[in-house]
Amino acid sequence: MFQRIITFFEKRSFGVCTYLAERLNISISKIRLFFIYSSFLAVGFPIVFYVLAALVLDVRHYVKKIRMRIWDV
Repeated sequence: MFQRIITFFEKRSFGVCTYLAERLNISISKIRLFFIYSSFLAVGFPIVFYVLAALVLDVRHYVKKIRMRIWDV
């Protein structure tokens, strides 16, 4: 049951932690723990950062998809 919950959130997450971990060469679990612990200490500010980063990554993904469609013609 617990594994199903974990895979559900990993499949539907925005990929912010994965992106940061790949860019910084740090394990994904350390990035996730950083967001969890810092959100308790900073009263939710990292959650705002996470949502903004998710929006930026989503827009970047959308723009890349549009560019590829334009240049494939």
